[in-house]
Amino acid sequence: MNGDAVISIGSYIETLVDWLNVNHAAPFEMLSALMERSVKLLEAVLLFPNAFVVMIVVALLAWKVAGRQVGALTFGGLLFCYLMDLWKATMLTTALVGVSTMAALLVAIPLGIWSAVNPTADKITRPVMDFMQTMPPWVYLIPAVILFSLGRAPAVIATAVFAIPPALRLTSLGIKEVPKDQLEVGKAFGATQGQIIWKIQIPTAMPSIMAGVNQCIMMSLAMVVLAGLIGAGGLGGEVVRGLTRMMIGVGVRSGLAIVILAIIFDRVTQGMVALSKR
Repeated sequence: MNGDAVISIGSYIETLVDWLNVNHAAPFEMLSALMERSVKLLEAVLLFPNAFVVMIVVALLAWKVAGRQVGALTFGGLLFCYLMDLWKATMLTTALVGVSTMAALLVAIPLGIWSAVNPTADKITRPVMDFMQTMPPWVYLIPAVILFSLGRAPAVIATAVFAIPPALRLTSLGIKEVPKDQLEVGKAFGATQGQIIWKIQIPTAMPSIMAGVNQCIMMSLAMVVLAGLIGAGGLGGEVVRGLTRMMIGVGVRSGLAIVILAIIFDRVTQGMVALSKR
């Protein structure tokens, strides 16, 4: 067969993506512009104040949410990024993660709630989530680049799609694990299905939902770093620069900054999970 596949799935997908790119470019251009502007706006907000003001404010918020040690860790980590001349790259990465996470959660949480209360939706979303979670992250970048070109917009979109599954799964799991006696009490008092979801199931499932937010943020950060390969910039771009030019110092310090940012995100969101359990 000369190495040719009997069923060329890749060629069908390539044809579909090319067809979308040629015949339906307008929606993708609008989405690309929205994501690009959102990242630029958040990045500008983060870079507008003095760096030390941002460090202090973020450290105080981390202290409030997760405790004194996390607050000190946050300030020290951000100070390290500043002293390593990575402040702008760190803020851009934070903006990319923030926009990607918000986009992912806007899809994941409603779908998670729907799949928890609708068995048909659950049967559909479960294999789709299995497929998305086992797909190598690099693969998400290919159609994103074809449809949205290079830059921040395809990075945000690919990252958001990649980060949806854990948030959706944990939201659905939290809703499903709400004790039945609480649901029966709500029904006994005449609550509608919508009232049961919003006033009983979602508040009770909040720790699981917040755990999903935590995982969504961590996966967004991991994907944003990979997106440095397609021109997203930020710390991922610094890692790519160090790799392609064999600049060990640039690669190491950028890698350390990514680790610090990941620890800060993780500890703060874990603190939010703990608060939601009280």
